[in-house]
Amino acid sequence: MVKRSIKGQKLPARKLQHVVLKLFIRRPSKRYNAKQIIKKLGIKNSKTSVEDTLSRLQEAGKIQHIKDDKFKLSKEFAPDMSGPAEVYDGVVDQIRSGAAYIIIEGKEGEDIYVPAKKLKQAMDGDLVRVEVLRRYGKKIEGQVIKVLKRSTEQFIGDLRQSKNIAFVIPDNRMADFDIFIHPRDLGIAQDGDKVLVRISEWPDRAGKNPRGQIIKVLDATDTHGVMMDSILINHGFDTLFSNVVMQEAKKLPRMIDPEEIANRLDLRQVPTITIDPATARDFDDALSYRELENGRIEIGVHIADVTHYVRPGTALDREALRRSTSVYLVDRVAPMLPEVLSNELCSLRPDEDSLTFSAIFEFDRKNKIVKRWFGKSIIHSIKRFSYEEAQATLDEGEGEFFDMLTALNRIAKLLRKRRYKQGSIAFETPELEFELDENNHPIAIHTKIRKDTHLLVEDLMLLANREVATYIAKKSDREIPFVYRIHDQPDEERLAEYSLFLKELGFNFDIQSPAQIRNSFNRLSEAAKSDEVLAFAEPFAVRTMAKAVYSSYNIGHFGLGFEYYTHFTSPIRRYADVLVHRLLEKNLKGTFRTSKEELEAQCKHISNQEKKAQEAERDSIKFKQVEFISGHVGEIFHGIISGMIDRGFFVTLKESGVDGLVQFADLLEPFSVSDNRMKAKSKRSDRSFKIGDQVKVLINSVNINDMEVDMELVE
Repeated sequence: MVKRSIKGQKLPARKLQHVVLKLFIRRPSKRYNAKQIIKKLGIKNSKTSVEDTLSRLQEAGKIQHIKDDKFKLSKEFAPDMSGPAEVYDGVVDQIRSGAAYIIIEGKEGEDIYVPAKKLKQAMDGDLVRVEVLRRYGKKIEGQVIKVLKRSTEQFIGDLRQSKNIAFVIPDNRMADFDIFIHPRDLGIAQDGDKVLVRISEWPDRAGKNPRGQIIKVLDATDTHGVMMDSILINHGFDTLFSNVVMQEAKKLPRMIDPEEIANRLDLRQVPTITIDPATARDFDDALSYRELENGRIEIGVHIADVTHYVRPGTALDREALRRSTSVYLVDRVAPMLPEVLSNELCSLRPDEDSLTFSAIFEFDRKNKIVKRWFGKSIIHSIKRFSYEEAQATLDEGEGEFFDMLTALNRIAKLLRKRRYKQGSIAFETPELEFELDENNHPIAIHTKIRKDTHLLVEDLMLLANREVATYIAKKSDREIPFVYRIHDQPDEERLAEYSLFLKELGFNFDIQSPAQIRNSFNRLSEAAKSDEVLAFAEPFAVRTMAKAVYSSYNIGHFGLGFEYYTHFTSPIRRYADVLVHRLLEKNLKGTFRTSKEELEAQCKHISNQEKKAQEAERDSIKFKQVEFISGHVGEIFHGIISGMIDRGFFVTLKESGVDGLVQFADLLEPFSVSDNRMKAKSKRSDRSFKIGDQVKVLINSVNINDMEVDMELVE
């Protein structure tokens, strides 16, 4: 691959960090500030982004601050990983064989492979200390020398009990140990029960069993429910709250203190509604609308004031941070906060007074924002709409609050139009919707259709999130540490591969500049509306994109095209929003700066928890898809080839999105797969397959426990 010059480019954060460090390594005696680096490298990054990069490199110990904003290479920093007795801290990424790769922050592409027998009982998601044992080519092999932090303390398994001993055999195949249970910790559990166990003591050396305590006996006949609980637990999310947390939640006052009302902006007379999914019970946000005497209009975005109830230093707060997010599986939710908070005290239920944190915007006659207000408030929601009910009102042109919904929809559309014009990507990832019977078994799968009401709420939440971040970023000449939602530019190599993939499908994807990349994504989104194959290919773009994360180092949000962005609108289900509320409130009263180092550590933890929640949600969807298709063995479906491996190709069924494997061995002739995994060609004939081909397949067999579907090609 020919390397392109970086001159004249605006580099994504990861690459910027790499090239800046490389500059210091090439000239270890030189001293540079941000302005000199921009000039030396000939890049178009802002001074602020380079200063953030320098701060990160300094915190990592790779460079040191001298004076006059200048930095030089640290003496202690070794630019490579060569040499014996190398020890690093990283996160375990376990693979199906039981072995793992240890992901070391700041050393992308240098993951350390650890065989299963050298993991020292470490499991997926654990933070470990690993020692490098040997290198061969680009592969690095090591061993875990210490588990620093466990990602999960709970397991589901089968209890085995005899006269003198009891132990639980975990369902999780990656757990290469049994859990010893002392008789006093059995509770009501008996031999053969399916149980939930919490680890009370991990062994100090490999080969010994951890000790645990039974906290719940499960219904073994409910295999589907047990599987869903297992998905949560295997990704590090507890299914129950501790007694300490529950007791603290129960003691919270149900009535609103009149003194508290007096200290807030009283908006109870302003028409306010909520719009949420029909099945929702936790209402994070409400919307208000009114016409002002000066001819302008006012739109309020009112968010549940979780921080009024969840105070720093409490058990509730520690638990909320530990979980960091609610996890939404197909048939259940593992909430970040106990139900008394998420569904009652904090939820903006209709016909009740609710404590909120509001972002209020005044629009002039040209629909431009001329005034903003942020602060604590009290509201009274007068109507709870489901998305479907609100959409029906708009579609029918009449009904309760029709004028209000119409006005909100008009403003939302204008905001959306401006956002796209300013560089936001109109990127749609299809979401599946499951129809479940009374036993939570899937009987149908549909693709969710996003209508005006979904977009209306989304655009007004985006507005509030952007404006809050902008307010903090521009409040002072000196940085105020804050929680930003950042999104880096796409990975160049993956983007190049994706553009080749689209070229095979007849679509030209221009990757010459960030602006052209955004334009290409938007053209693809538009083309996908009328082209079935491109509609299938559009979600693959996610693989080229950087992951949006939380950080105290702002680099902007590439996908939205926003210079400043945060999460302010969902504190019931996201701890990042709780932090944002606290920091915003303190900075409305003056100028408040917290420890950026501590805030960044919290951002990393929250981002990691979000990643695990998304993985759990994907596993939940896949399980329900496989469960659904298990009732259709022997039937024929239409699908699209979505992936290639050496032993066959994957097919994604239309509508249900179920993935299955067609094995080359069943095609009665040998095939070779191209290096880019885009095509497979027969070694004996002209027969070939490529990603994007539409095919018919028969469902051959289904393994629900392993979530595998075997398909057979129908010619």
